[in-house]
Amino acid sequence: MKWNQLWQKGSLLALTAILGTTLAGCSTSTGASGSAQSPTKDAGTLVVYSAGPEGLAKKIQAGFEAKTGIKVEMFQGTTGKILSRMEAEKANPVVDVVVLASLPSMQALAKQDMTLAYPEAVNHDKLVKDWSDTDGKYFSYSASALGIVYNTKQVTTPPTSWADLAKPEWKDKVNIPDPSLSGSALDFITGYLSAEGDKGWSLFEQYKQNGVAIAGANQEALDPVITGAKSAVAAGVDYMAYKAKADGEPVDIVYPKEGTVISPRPAAIIKTSQHADQAKQFIDYLLSDEAQQMVTSAYLLPGRTDITADNRTNLNDIPTYPVKWDWMGEHSEETTTKFTNLYK
Repeated sequence: MKWNQLWQKGSLLALTAILGTTLAGCSTSTGASGSAQSPTKDAGTLVVYSAGPEGLAKKIQAGFEAKTGIKVEMFQGTTGKILSRMEAEKANPVVDVVVLASLPSMQALAKQDMTLAYPEAVNHDKLVKDWSDTDGKYFSYSASALGIVYNTKQVTTPPTSWADLAKPEWKDKVNIPDPSLSGSALDFITGYLSAEGDKGWSLFEQYKQNGVAIAGANQEALDPVITGAKSAVAAGVDYMAYKAKADGEPVDIVYPKEGTVISPRPAAIIKTSQHADQAKQFIDYLLSDEAQQMVTSAYLLPGRTDITADNRTNLNDIPTYPVKWDWMGEHSEETTTKFTNLYK
C-alpha cells in the first residue's frame, strides 16, 4: 500500500490526491522550512518532517541543535503534505523523524511497520498513555483540543453545546474546517461519530440546514471569526484560538459540556532512517522538560502528564468523548467523502 493511500485510509482523502501531483517540485509557498527540494542524505544531518505549528517546530529545531550539536534539516507542512512528500520520495527515502498532527495517520504508518520502535525513549513513561504506542513506535509529544471558537464582540452568550450551533440564532454565522484539508477537523468528526454512532450524523445534517459553511483549513475557518464576518467556528483548534486571544484578537473558546475530541500530535522514527541514533536523541528531546515547556508556550497541550500549562485549559479540565481511534482510522475515508458530499 502506498503511503498516500495510508493517508487516505488514515486521514485526509482529497488533499493527498491533489498534493501528490504537486509535491515533486514542492516550493517554499507550501510552507516548507529549510530546503524546498527533497533533502539530500548527509551523514551529519538529521532530516525531520514536522506538522507545525511552524514557530514551535523552529524553536524545537534550534533547541535540539544547541543541546546536541546535531544539525537538523526541517520540512514543515501539514500532515497531508508530509505524507505525500514521503510517498514521492519512497524510492529514495531521506526522512529520519516524522511529526504529524493526526494520530490515526501515524497509527497507519506503524501498522505498516514503517516506524522504528524506541521503547527506551527518555520520559516515555510520563506520556498520556492513550496517545502513544506501548511498544514505542510513536510518541504523542503534544495535542490540541477541538472546541467552539467565537467572536467576543458579536457573541454575548457563548454556546455551551455542539447542538447550540444548530439553533436559529446561529443561522449562517458558523464555519467548520474542511476535513479533507484539516486533520484535526477530521479527528473531531470521526471521533464524534465513533462515540455517538450513526445517529451522530444528525448533528452535521442540522449544521448544514442551519447554514454552517465549510471554510478551508483551520486558519481559513478562524480568520472570518476574527474579522467578524462569521461569529463562530465549530471544531476550532484551541491553540490557535488561545494564540489569537493572546495577540489581542476578539476571540475566545468553549469546550462543549457533553465533550469534545483531543487531537494528539505524534512523532516517530522512520525505519529507513540512516541516523537512528540521532533520531532517538530527537525523540528524547521532544519528551524533555525543555521541549515540553516550548509546547505549552505554543498553547498546545503537553504530551507528558506531569507538565501543565498556565496559559490555557489543561487536559483534566476538558470534557472528552470516549473516542475509538481504530474506528476513526478505518472510517476516515468514507467519513470524509460523506461529509464533503453533505456540504456540497
